[in-house]
Amino acid sequence: MSENADPTFAAASAPYHELLGMRLEEWRDGFARVVMTASPQHMNRSGILHGGAILSLIDQAAGFCGLWCSVPGNARRAVTIDLDCRFTGQVASGRVVAEAKMASRGRNIYFARTEVFNEAGEMVAFGSSTHRWRKGSETTEGAPETA
Repeated sequence: MSENADPTFAAASAPYHELLGMRLEEWRDGFARVVMTASPQHMNRSGILHGGAILSLIDQAAGFCGLWCSVPGNARRAVTIDLDCRFTGQVASGRVVAEAKMASRGRNIYFARTEVFNEAGEMVAFGSSTHRWRKGSETTEGAPETA
């Protein structure tokens, strides 16, 4: 976790997030907000935010909306089974926000809907995804972190 990261979300830290500059801004059961700043290294050859960066925001926000943990020191894990996205706008620079909400959950699988907004609050993409909880992650209590 970088020195500027919020310790509240220490369990959400990952090297991939650091690479893209993603940060978990809000997290509660059934909801996650992941943000990043679109910078020159995130742009495609046309000078707009690469679709892969937007898909990464959708995947991470959607994953986290099902991984909030009620027990400090415990964690929850999941894998993405399916992910789709529709692009509705473009981002040239500035803050990009992905907000994911749990659509429904079963015993081992949960479904999420995610919307991505540019700095002006305009939707630039939306998606839906299916995730499978890893063993021990099916409840909000999660499981103790292992070394």
